[in-house]
Amino acid sequence: DKEYQMLRTSALNIISELNITGGCNVQFALHPTSFEYCVIEVNPRVSRSSALASKATGYPIAKVAAKIALGYTLDEIKNAITGKTYASFEPALDYCVVKMPRLPFDKFITAKRTLTTQMKATGEVMSICTNFEGALMKAIRSLEQHVDCLRSYDFSALDKQELLKRLEIVDDQRIYVIAEALRKGIDYDTIFNITKVDRWFIDKIAIIVEMESALEKGPLTVELLKEAKRIEFPDNVIARLTGKTEEEIKEMRYSNGITASFKMVDTCAAEFEASTPYYYSCFDGENEAIETNPPKKVLVLGSGPIRIGQGIEFDYCSVHATWAFAKAGYETIIINNNPETVSTDFDIADKLYFEPLTPEDVENVVNIEKPDGAVVQF
Repeated sequence: DKEYQMLRTSALNIISELNITGGCNVQFALHPTSFEYCVIEVNPRVSRSSALASKATGYPIAKVAAKIALGYTLDEIKNAITGKTYASFEPALDYCVVKMPRLPFDKFITAKRTLTTQMKATGEVMSICTNFEGALMKAIRSLEQHVDCLRSYDFSALDKQELLKRLEIVDDQRIYVIAEALRKGIDYDTIFNITKVDRWFIDKIAIIVEMESALEKGPLTVELLKEAKRIEFPDNVIARLTGKTEEEIKEMRYSNGITASFKMVDTCAAEFEASTPYYYSCFDGENEAIETNPPKKVLVLGSGPIRIGQGIEFDYCSVHATWAFAKAGYETIIINNNPETVSTDFDIADKLYFEPLTPEDVENVVNIEKPDGAVVQF
């Protein structure tokens, strides 16, 4: 928290000194073991980072910036999500958000995978959960690259020395190599000294690795299944690790009441009541999804992350399909996980679910909403 407050204060001082009004984002590089930091860039405008921050917090940065340009002050602009607080109220989060780049190495299989200052991602995904481990697991399966857990890339054939050499390579598979290093018993300090990945993140990856091991060793108890779902292990991964079928895992979940509940993104950590239906799933806590009984409701699946051969035009189709259904008298529901898109603006559909587009995650929403139909082609 000390580091966060330090960077927050620095950002506010920079904005004040530069006399910036409206939207601005400041990017820092923070030393992993000291409080030394550098300013990388200052963007005095609404940017892609602003879009990400808006989706992560529910705070409409572009809309507020436009009103400030028209002469409004923050205490005159109402928060559209709560309808009660004002734009001067700083967003507070009671959940964790993970952004993960969508890299095109599934298409460019001979391309150099090393990550440098050169931009290589075609798009990105965002995930929300009540804990970091769950948000990370959701982000991995949101990529739609045939990965669903930290075992999706297999480095088990490498011995300890080979793993230590592999850890030195900075590429898109590094997180999977760190997980394998933890499985092989390599300690946090060694991994940190090679990768400079903060020990906090290494510890969170270790929690996921420990759950994999517990599921493999068995037996699969109700308590173990609850804990696996709390950190967002999908049914197919649990089935693979336990030697059961996906249907058996689902049946065990349902018979023991282990089902997804949905929490609201409200910008104020539930301090004020919010009415905007912008949700994320978790497996702990009560369901906050508002029950509605319209005559007809339709579910529109978004197109997920931008990739080679699939750009923003698919999101255009999703949004216009949503508007057309709304005009025809349907209640509209969108599921998507791309923070760069218009479809993930909280006011496009009647309800927005920020979720991976996998069968299990979509089914969780369907079980709650029970739509009359779904549009899946975008």
